[in-house]
Amino acid sequence: MDPLDLPLTTDRLRLRTYRESDAETHLPIYSRDDVSRFLLEDPWTAEEARAQVAERMYRTGLETESRALALVIETADGLDSLAGSLVIGDIAIWLEAGSDEKAEIGWILDPAAGGHGFATEAAIAVLNVAFDHYGLHRVFAQMDARNTASAKLARRIGMREEAHLRKDWWSKGEWTDTLIFGMLASDRQTA
Repeated sequence: MDPLDLPLTTDRLRLRTYRESDAETHLPIYSRDDVSRFLLEDPWTAEEARAQVAERMYRTGLETESRALALVIETADGLDSLAGSLVIGDIAIWLEAGSDEKAEIGWILDPAAGGHGFATEAAIAVLNVAFDHYGLHRVFAQMDARNTASAKLARRIGMREEAHLRKDWWSKGEWTDTLIFGMLASDRQTA
């Protein structure tokens, strides 16, 4: 398989691989309680940001040893509330253990960039790569059921809700529900 031609670009976004300086740009997003609330990890410290970014720098394609693609979401679209920042979040896709045909997708967006369709645009671009470049059969997303913004995004991009698992995950001192959304390559052809 040919390597993926990066960065990916859409009408308003640039999706690129991580670089060391992204620890600084992602810290203000991932250190927020309202962002980390539904994530598996606690809010990032500066040290945690450096460690996370160092790991993500090697996730450059599903065909690589990492079997993952982690992309920074940048926009040139001026948003006053973002104070000129171009980095508005990230999106990743990684192959399911033991499979070359199924992958999980996940996304994080700065709340200040919400409501402008950026997450939708980024997710559609990554799904297009998943199905058109990598030829995947299935892409799925799992999320805390209380994360209504992510659930709405999954529905908006054409993923189908496949399961609502009740109190199946112990997270931050409580049992939480999980929603699972999925999309097959064949769903795109009939949508």
